[in-house]
Amino acid sequence: MARIALGLEYDGRLFCGWQTQPGGCAVQDALEAALASVHGAPVATIVAGRTDAGVHALNQVVHFDAINDRPESAWLRGANALLPEGVAVVWARPVAGEFSARYSALERAYRYVLLNHPVRPALLAGRVGWVHAPLDPAAMTEAAQHLVGEHDFSAFRAAECQAKSPVRELRKIGIVRHGDFVVLEFRANAFLHHQVRNMVGALVWVGRGRRPADWIKTVLASRDRSQAAATFAADGLYLSEVRYDPVWGLPTAADRSGWAFAGAAGIMPTF
Repeated sequence: MARIALGLEYDGRLFCGWQTQPGGCAVQDALEAALASVHGAPVATIVAGRTDAGVHALNQVVHFDAINDRPESAWLRGANALLPEGVAVVWARPVAGEFSARYSALERAYRYVLLNHPVRPALLAGRVGWVHAPLDPAAMTEAAQHLVGEHDFSAFRAAECQAKSPVRELRKIGIVRHGDFVVLEFRANAFLHHQVRNMVGALVWVGRGRRPADWIKTVLASRDRSQAAATFAADGLYLSEVRYDPVWGLPTAADRSGWAFAGAAGIMPTF
């Protein structure tokens, strides 16, 4: 038996999220069906991060165990020949049996792309979030620093979150404007359900001047979801990287994130 790791990218608009669903509408359903055809037997995948409906991935990672030997090219080209539009395997590697796409991950990164323009997007609809009122990235950056560190993020988790603990270590938040785009990047050991979208909603309120920067510190300390802003749209959210120890020999996001992000975002500039 061989353990195989795969890197994926997908357009979340075309699926009902990562996790398998009875109707077969999830990314996991499509991937496992394609892999089973190549493998000649059922395949069960373990994923690094379960994305919600509408959330995209630039560098998602999964692993599975194969009882039938296949060359790396089969997992790549064979699976892609069978996968539907909007999802592709971008690399495949054999890994040691101790590797876990989920538990071996050292860090996960999400990127949220906001179009800050008076007119809603057309060509980028579903691929970017949209705020029509002017945003102040400096105020958003000031507010974001209150979130960095190890905290109880109960005020930013979904009610249906199944995580055993609300404590996470948020290691970095970067906020940069590129013309009409405001790009937010979040790095953490792991994230709670809807945590990134809830933090984006709060930061947008600050950016629009609806709340002062230190309001986020008060919300965080309250541990009360009702004190924060509404959950922001999934449209502009991308799982941009899952980082592992180099000992596993997996490709890094830096190897391909430039063209991958440009491809996933259509005509958007590369960030």
